[in-house]
Amino acid sequence: MKWTLLWALGLAAALAGAAPADDRGPVTNLPLPRFVSMKAGEGNVRRGPSLTHRIDWVFKRRGVPLEITAEHGHWRRVRDRDGAGGWIHYSLLSGVRTALVERDMLEIHARPDPQSLVVARLELGVIARLEECTPDWCEITAGGYTGWAPKGALWGVRAGERLD
Repeated sequence: MKWTLLWALGLAAALAGAAPADDRGPVTNLPLPRFVSMKAGEGNVRRGPSLTHRIDWVFKRRGVPLEITAEHGHWRRVRDRDGAGGWIHYSLLSGVRTALVERDMLEIHARPDPQSLVVARLELGVIARLEECTPDWCEITAGGYTGWAPKGALWGVRAGERLD
């Protein structure tokens, strides 16, 4: 009975397009969901995982963080910060981690401490490269500045996620 319930819940999650937290991609064996970034300056987002599927829209921002939620062959189902998504060819994606600034005039600090020196302020929507993350802070680089930002002010990294 317990196995049947777990199977049904897993099937329901698959049909809903969600992946269990400990799921792994069938193609890469990497965790799902996971964050990547746009390698290309432009990428078609399709309704399904092939060139025969209709293009719904085009991502036009190099480096924008995207969340991979599924894999099929050379295709990855992704979603952006607003939840918009679809299928994109894996060659248009990069494993380089970036984050989107979600707070206007976000102060980045010299150290992961709100009392430390403010080295820069970033506008809402800036794309920053993730260098390192502790449970609450991430070291980011943007516009020639490097500093630490509170993780809650960034989209493209999970709460509690560590990056070295």
